[in-house]
Amino acid sequence: DEFISSPPRKTVRFGGTLTEILLKYEKGDTTDFELLKHQLSDPDIKDAQIINWLHEFRAAVAYLTKELEQLVNILLRLPWLRRSREVVEEYLGFLGNLVSAQTVHLRPCLRMIVSLFVPPRITIREDDVDISDSDDDDENISENFDTCHRALQTVARYVPSTPQFLMPILEEFFPFINKSERTLECYVHNLLRVTVYLPTLRLQILELIIEKLLKLDVSTPQQDIEDAEETANNCASEEKSTEEGLFAMEEDEDKKGNKVVSPSIERMAHPLAERLDILMTILFSYIKDVCHVDGKLDISNTKDLYRDLVSVFDKLILPTHASCHVQYFMFYICSFKLGLAEAFLDHLWKKLQDPNNPSVIRQTAGSYIGSFLARAKFIPIVTVKACLDLLVNWLHKYIDNQDTGANAYCDVALHGPFYSTCQAVFYTLIFRHKQLLDGNLRKGLSYLQSLNFERIVMCQLNPLKICIPSVVNLFAAITRKYQLVFCYTIIERNNRQFIPVVRSGTGGDLVQTCTNPLDSFFPFDPYILKRSKKTIDPMYQFWEELSAEDLENLKKPIKKGTSEDEDDDFLKGETPQNDGVVEIAPNSYESNTRSPVSSIGSPADCYVPYPL
Repeated sequence: DEFISSPPRKTVRFGGTLTEILLKYEKGDTTDFELLKHQLSDPDIKDAQIINWLHEFRAAVAYLTKELEQLVNILLRLPWLRRSREVVEEYLGFLGNLVSAQTVHLRPCLRMIVSLFVPPRITIREDDVDISDSDDDDENISENFDTCHRALQTVARYVPSTPQFLMPILEEFFPFINKSERTLECYVHNLLRVTVYLPTLRLQILELIIEKLLKLDVSTPQQDIEDAEETANNCASEEKSTEEGLFAMEEDEDKKGNKVVSPSIERMAHPLAERLDILMTILFSYIKDVCHVDGKLDISNTKDLYRDLVSVFDKLILPTHASCHVQYFMFYICSFKLGLAEAFLDHLWKKLQDPNNPSVIRQTAGSYIGSFLARAKFIPIVTVKACLDLLVNWLHKYIDNQDTGANAYCDVALHGPFYSTCQAVFYTLIFRHKQLLDGNLRKGLSYLQSLNFERIVMCQLNPLKICIPSVVNLFAAITRKYQLVFCYTIIERNNRQFIPVVRSGTGGDLVQTCTNPLDSFFPFDPYILKRSKKTIDPMYQFWEELSAEDLENLKKPIKKGTSEDEDDDFLKGETPQNDGVVEIAPNSYESNTRSPVSSIGSPADCYVPYPL
């Protein structure tokens, strides 16, 4: 501030002062003016020259009106950022004087600053083709970004309306997703830094970033990411075996004991997944830094950020089908305090039960509730029970209202939210039944019996026909084991009602059936981005794999005399016994809703069989 307010030194130049040159230009004499523009545009301009010119321009900002926009643009293109400290300080002073005296130049100034939010571009020539990308080797890049934010803060201090002019520029300059990872990383990081000193823009900036992340996410289905990883691993194994065969020589002895971890281990094989992974890591770090002050959770900061993130969730995430990773920003912030997790569940519950919301939004809210309750380790069983009570009571009231009316039949279009809620309850029971029964088995069974699953399963709306088969089969196995309800009669009846579709193609005929009429998905299925998953994994409930012996035991019928202290083995993939059973080949319609077999931590897919 002291430097900016200090008067500039007088500088005498050949041909007169800057003020004299500008006055001559106004009278039509452009000779000195053109010479001035030429000197300022010189790529070899020296630091001393820049400082001298800026001294004069600071004293003459009153003359830099709209008519001299071309000259101002030349000044804004001066290579000031990577110059000496004196040049940087003088330039910041000039920017402050310019925008305070001539607000007409505010937008060009903001555009210049935001354009510096990415690393400088370098041109590499290969085979007579110019390849331009960001320069990752700039050692002063962090310091340069600090200076950019100083410049933006200087402008905002002199022009209070800066935020409303800045936001459209931030949107305009957001790099395309095919730009280098470094370019995207720097830009997103700098956007988040802006929210620290311009808090009124935080919600809009978070919306902008998450919207871009969402586009990346839906462009990279989980199956594509896993296929790319598998291909890369196979290629790496082949290269390793070839190298071991060719170079098993003396130099290998020197490398023993000096194990080097390849940086490629941390990289995602899929290029868009790699970008998404880097940006999600930045977003998680930002959430953590905002919510914690000196290592301790700041309740006020956390609540404010939670409100902004919920707003973004409602606007962008909830209406988007089958995103895989971006929604985990809500999972992460809810892990900081139980109250946040309960608030999020309450928010979703209100979405689900509100008949004024579109059916698809209500169904998606149901999917989020079920997946969140099942996967979040930080949600205690008492909260799970409270949510199950709410959901199951709502289901029973829904059945009361519908089961004897004109619409009392199985129809996704009519009863989508009901089926989504059923699936959320079934899915939660699959993951949480051990904890519900832990400690006091008799008390746990009494609680589960009080939920009256039999009425839900047996009602005219027939939820077992609509829910995803893998969930139905696991739910049926668990409820049979504890004699809560016997689902297999209904499952068999539903199977007979399925009409397989025969589709002819170049590979022959393929028998298919729709095993996901709800078109639902589990939003908190396993997180597979390598870097950012380290943040999520400690608080994430993975699927427990069972041994072949456990699976064999599931086929044995349960006897009524079974001891209450019998171990509660986790169940997986049990299907009703049927001699004429074939597996239905999954089609593309199901690909976004079923957990890939290679995803460690998800229940295996179980297909509904039908009689041959």
